[in-house]
Amino acid sequence: MRARYPDVEGEIERDGVRVGYDVYGGPTRPCLVLLTSWAIVHARQWKAQVPYLARHFRVITVEGRGNGRADRPDREEAYADDEYVDDVLAVMEETGTERAVLVGLSMGARHALQFAARYPERAAGVVAMGTLFPAASAPDVDVPQPAYERRAKYNRHFWLADYPGFVDFFMSEVFPEPHSTKHREDGVSWGLDTDGPTLVLTDNSHARPTAEEAEATCRQVRCPVLVVHGDLDTITPLAIGEAIARWTGGVLVTVHGGGHAPPMREPVLTNRLIRDFAGTCLPGPRVARVWTRARERRRKALFISSPIGLGHVRRDLAIADELRMLHPDLQIDWLTQHPVTRVLEERGERVHPASALLASESGHIESEAGEHDLHVFQAVRRMDEILVANFMVFADLVEDDPYDLWIADEGWDVDAFLHDNPELKRAPLAWLTDFTGWLPMADGGAAEAALTADWNAERVERGRRYPRLRDRSIFVGNVEDLVDVPLGPGLPTVRDWGRERYTFPGYVLGGAAMGGAPPVDREELRAQLGYGPDEQVCVVTVGGSGVGTSLLRRTAEAFPFARKRVPGLRMVLVTGPRIDPASVPAVDGLEVRGYLPDLQRHLAASDLAVVQGGLSTTMELTAAGRPFVFVPLTHHFEQQVHVPHRLAQYGAGRRMDYAEATDPDRLAEVIATEIGRAVDYRPVETEGAARTAQLLAELL
Repeated sequence: MRARYPDVEGEIERDGVRVGYDVYGGPTRPCLVLLTSWAIVHARQWKAQVPYLARHFRVITVEGRGNGRADRPDREEAYADDEYVDDVLAVMEETGTERAVLVGLSMGARHALQFAARYPERAAGVVAMGTLFPAASAPDVDVPQPAYERRAKYNRHFWLADYPGFVDFFMSEVFPEPHSTKHREDGVSWGLDTDGPTLVLTDNSHARPTAEEAEATCRQVRCPVLVVHGDLDTITPLAIGEAIARWTGGVLVTVHGGGHAPPMREPVLTNRLIRDFAGTCLPGPRVARVWTRARERRRKALFISSPIGLGHVRRDLAIADELRMLHPDLQIDWLTQHPVTRVLEERGERVHPASALLASESGHIESEAGEHDLHVFQAVRRMDEILVANFMVFADLVEDDPYDLWIADEGWDVDAFLHDNPELKRAPLAWLTDFTGWLPMADGGAAEAALTADWNAERVERGRRYPRLRDRSIFVGNVEDLVDVPLGPGLPTVRDWGRERYTFPGYVLGGAAMGGAPPVDREELRAQLGYGPDEQVCVVTVGGSGVGTSLLRRTAEAFPFARKRVPGLRMVLVTGPRIDPASVPAVDGLEVRGYLPDLQRHLAASDLAVVQGGLSTTMELTAAGRPFVFVPLTHHFEQQVHVPHRLAQYGAGRRMDYAEATDPDRLAEVIATEIGRAVDYRPVETEGAARTAQLLAELL
């Protein structure tokens, strides 16, 4: 799933060659044109920029010949620099764009500078990153070699013999920074959208400007120029960026420790540099601002609550209620998404208007799910552009609106990009989570184990490098709830890392914040909810996400079998806010309900619950002392490993693998065995919300 889709998809055709382009935003805005780099990538290289920049400008991305939505002509002259430049002009003509800031990376930066020199009246500015100007072909690029090791792979004969091998090598050169596995994967996938023969055609006499030609072109540029260059760039040395800035009279920003591709590897920095530079080059509406003297400002907290399920908002509301008791004057604003916004609005909470700008994390997670299968680690890795886009919403918000405290309940974007850009921290930050440690699934083999270890290593390094970037790291639970397994080779165990990093206030129950605590008299509660004293009530729920449809359907299929085994069985399927109740098969006697704001009361009144393996719902059932069957999502390491370990600490629940649940008779048998069973769980803490609020209050 993408963070932002184009408003217009189009194409131009010149001399029989078609080139695609995308437009984001209306024609009344000042315009940015983003040029594609070498044919080894396509316009998706700008995925971390487009969603953010399109909120401030009209953004046009132009494909480069040889990849993506552009033709792959079979003649060298079709890939001349002038052809790429005139493709940009044709797109601007087609879209009615008189002037724009041209933004390019590598060869795209070269084309942006060439465009500005050739069509000065159309260029309002140029952002040139990792600029490949002059050309940087290896001297022996045309000469066969006895072996192709490292830099010798810059050879057209190797491109023809082993193009995938070259793409893999090239992307390792583009991203020399540690922990760049996802960026390299993206680059390889884009590179494999073209082929060796096409790449050979792009490296020709029409596309090899000399140093003298590069200098002459740059000295013709009359618009403002921003040059961005990494000092570890092995594709184009920093000296080239320094020369470009000198020849154009532009400003040079050196990314210390950075490689060839700042837009992908340092998206927050890149986005802010482009925004600020373009704002000085292009006319735009002036925005009135109000600045309030510090002593006149009301005390405010910004609560970032993860939208993936409703467990986070349940506990967050409980914490917020306790925090207001300690600071009655505190204003709490919420930055979050559906379905959390629905719950907050029903509670009369202040949902910040910027929430409407957030890209849907729940939607992405749902798009990644199969039949009761969610490889959550890979899903989050593939959510990178959404996380960048959402962090930029947060960064703009807190830049314009000062807060006294930021509270992030598994706000992965806020935590990751603040650690990468610690200078953007403007307020105390409290981080909440109910798990730590991303773990591989067994069938992922050595490759997945290496990826999760690298992921964990980056987070350990961040935490130890900036230990006070988080003013509070709060684990919602106890030390014993952490699994005692390694985060990876040479890394601490999950439990040891938790001890080093977190404070433990105990578990936070959110039920009281979602409709009131159930009456002590369970029979009274059942009567209030319309459940008869002789009915055996089984509540089936998959929480607030949309990934549980398969389990609901399987349980519906098992209902007739279960009713034969359990006289008087009443089964209530709760689809939640993101699943259409009509998607569940209609079965005689089965009740299907949508979103229930007081779901916790129904769970407390039940004789049995069948649920996914999410922590919040299972812990609410544990606290209520109700028997339940939990069916963890396949490949969901948290539900497969972390949650079962925690439930074992309380002696709660019966685990059932989904493969078993697909047999309706077997599922019915388990329901019949478990319904009404007497349980003896360890009591769940009741002071977790108050303890957490106290930790937060100290930051105020």
